[in-house]
Amino acid sequence: MAGLLLLLLLFRLLPSPAAKRIPAEYVLTTPFQIQEKLNYYRSGELIIGGNFLLTSMVSSNIPDFQKQPTLRHLKLVFIAKNYQHFMALVFAVTEINKSLVLLPNITLGFNIYSNFQTEMSISSNSLSLLSTRGRMVPSYKCDRKDTLLSVVGGLNSKSSRLMASIFSIFKVPKWNWVGLLAPEDDNGEHFISSLMPLLKEKEICLAFSEKLKSDVFATTESKLLHVFKMWSKAEVIILFGDSRERRNVPEGEQVCCYQCNPCPEGTISNQTDSAHCDPCPEDQFPKKHKDHCIAKKTHFLAFEETLGYTLVSLALSLSVITSAVLATFLHHRDTPIVKANNRDLTYILLVSLLLCFLCSFLFIGQPGKLTCLFRQTAFAIVFSLAMSSVLAKTVMVVLAFMATKPGNKTRKLLGKPLTNSIVIVCPLVQVLLCAIWLVTSPPFPNLDFHSIFGEAILECNEGSASMFYTVLAYLGFLALISFTVSFLARKLPDSFNEAKFITFSMLVFCSVWITFLPTYLSTKGKSMVAVEIFSILASGAALLVCIFSPKCYIILLRPNENCWLDVRNRRHFKRQGQLECRRWVETVDGHELKSGPIRFAT
Repeated sequence: MAGLLLLLLLFRLLPSPAAKRIPAEYVLTTPFQIQEKLNYYRSGELIIGGNFLLTSMVSSNIPDFQKQPTLRHLKLVFIAKNYQHFMALVFAVTEINKSLVLLPNITLGFNIYSNFQTEMSISSNSLSLLSTRGRMVPSYKCDRKDTLLSVVGGLNSKSSRLMASIFSIFKVPKWNWVGLLAPEDDNGEHFISSLMPLLKEKEICLAFSEKLKSDVFATTESKLLHVFKMWSKAEVIILFGDSRERRNVPEGEQVCCYQCNPCPEGTISNQTDSAHCDPCPEDQFPKKHKDHCIAKKTHFLAFEETLGYTLVSLALSLSVITSAVLATFLHHRDTPIVKANNRDLTYILLVSLLLCFLCSFLFIGQPGKLTCLFRQTAFAIVFSLAMSSVLAKTVMVVLAFMATKPGNKTRKLLGKPLTNSIVIVCPLVQVLLCAIWLVTSPPFPNLDFHSIFGEAILECNEGSASMFYTVLAYLGFLALISFTVSFLARKLPDSFNEAKFITFSMLVFCSVWITFLPTYLSTKGKSMVAVEIFSILASGAALLVCIFSPKCYIILLRPNENCWLDVRNRRHFKRQGQLECRRWVETVDGHELKSGPIRFAT
């Protein structure tokens, strides 16, 4: 019953859209003849009356104001903009009769009249609703057994008051006083605050408004008793049964005794008293009120957002610093500190670090086919080149001191050929692994609808997780070998011994990637991408700072130390506050010759 009353009240509050009048073909003869033609009736055990302004009378002739116009010169026209009220009442009655829950075993009917917005037609229609059809005898019906339940009509205050004055005599409700019941939440508050101005506009009085818990069985007995007492003050009770909820019959209760439970996550209900909640499509999610679905927001690490902008700035800064270090080493390429551990390896390491920093841009922005295909493989190959260069530099330090023994030919046999082999073979192994990955199960763009509520993650699916971790494991293997060799060579005497710096850089590198794995696996979406980018930048920065910052410090700030010292005899000459370094130069035939002493102020 509450559903019927709510529907009817809302139909009454509907605004009238603008529309043109459609002329009818009827010509007035007598008022009662026209009213019979404009009466729409459907039988039922209970009747809902309607008194709507569906028609208007206009003169068919131009009045000359010389004589009183007669009914024969008036035409009847339909007002299309008000036809919605007629259709709304018919629809409501039809739907309630179809329902097995709202009014079981009761058939509703309707008796609708059209008035001309004149006191005579409004009063005549009201009395006709109370009478036998065709006879103006209110409250006496000899040809019908149906009962007039209530009347809907009066699109303005004037007609409403006129109808109320007639129907109140015969105790037919016209809904002048209504009560509101809503749940104790934000939706209930919004419902009451939204409906009250509409009631005031239509001159409908509010008898009371109460808010109850969504679970009626949890409401206190005193609260329910208070509500029941208030019901007697209203002619109609309007219940708010939230559309985001579903019916739930408590255990041991009858099917008609149910309470409303909120819809589960990911489901909606856009009907009142719904028996179940419907899931949203995969690319949509429920709105806050769970009454309809909205499209999910696409989620990826964009250049424009704060996190993306920060990572881009960091990658650019490291790229610029690496380029500056490379330019410095090229400018001072003939100094001992640059020549100490094979200049070519130094250049390869700096270029590979620069490419590592630049490949992080492949991880930022909307993933596409090409970026997904090459971003992991490009990072893996470039980083393996950097690790191979570090390993080769460490081997060079060990070989240099093995060659100091008299008659030792290790450096000649295993020097440059070995280091060149390391730099070439180690990255080729990574290239082979990446090629197998791309051929068997290549990465591809993918939409993840389930990891983050309300968002669709646009990500690069790695295709084969095993190949991804194999590539990372190979990088870890190269880093472990480099760490082990550099750790063993860290105490070898040399002014330009890089082993201790490489040891520390490998320690930081391994720490970053060991931390990366659990963090990477525990995050989703753009946070996962940001973790990998940060690991790339952090490990690359560790190599750059640990290996090259001491060299840049000597080249730019302490040029007096950029010379060869005789490490075999540890000869340091101090003469009158001056330090003498003996520089060694290589001739074309490979012999080392002493040059004159170079003195720098200490």
